[in-house]
Amino acid sequence: MREPGGTPVGEAIRAHLWVPADVHLLAESELFLVLAARAELVRRVIGPALERGDVVVADRHDLSTLAYQGHGRGLPLEGIRRANALATGPVRPHVYVLLDVPVEVGQGRQEASGKRPDRMERSGMEFMERVRSGYVELAGADQRVERVDASRGLTEVQEAIRAVLRTRFPERMPLGRGDV
Repeated sequence: MREPGGTPVGEAIRAHLWVPADVHLLAESELFLVLAARAELVRRVIGPALERGDVVVADRHDLSTLAYQGHGRGLPLEGIRRANALATGPVRPHVYVLLDVPVEVGQGRQEASGKRPDRMERSGMEFMERVRSGYVELAGADQRVERVDASRGLTEVQEAIRAVLRTRFPERMPLGRGDV
């Protein structure tokens, strides 16, 4: 599941979040758009999936909001936490896998792949450094966060993620053939 997005309303909100670079979006407006999309995703997709006993993997959640809108945009973390709790109700991730990579390396990979920078990425190097620092700080304060060095090669990063999941969810991720 991608966030923001994953529902018709979430995808419409996502389109508004990636407004042209010359349109200024207030940090508070950005936050509320992200949380509106998350509320839709959690209430309509994630919550029902969890009730069925499904495993849910999302590319972002509240940790991203704290890093981007809190550390990056300077909004108060406690206010973001309260607003997120309202948007998501009791649904909380069991584990976060933080793919940590220096900003320059991440930007280089995006350029090499031909990806055009989105509005967040166009916010500048200082913004992205604050976001990364925020992620690192948040990871150190939350036992649910598993930090993976994503500056390594793709195969190594994939194996590190599998190892985290096997450790955290041994009943769901038993060793298979070829696993060590």
